[in-house]
Amino acid sequence: MKILIIFTLLSIGLQNADAQVVYQTEWKSEADKIVYVTEWKSEADMIVYISDWKSEAEPESGIWYWTDWKSEADWQVYFTEWKSEANLIIYYTDWKSEAGYIDQ
Repeated sequence: MKILIIFTLLSIGLQNADAQVVYQTEWKSEADKIVYVTEWKSEADMIVYISDWKSEAEPESGIWYWTDWKSEADWQVYFTEWKSEANLIIYYTDWKSEAGYIDQ
């Protein structure tokens, strides 16, 4: 029984470790990620594609699905106007194949 509980908790933790169902919060203190949107792909930590389908928002994919429900989100993000304040710099793309983290 203990093994089943441990396995379940690990599975849940790993699924949400870096999944990208995203909720935009108005409060920086609530945010898991403070995000700055850049106009230059070369500055980005991640290239983000916004999907209409929650099933496409997989861990580390760069494919984000916006949710209206905080409880459904894997990440709560706060957008900042200051790059120096951000812990994640993103660039939006229209192409799903470009999405993902950038190795720098």
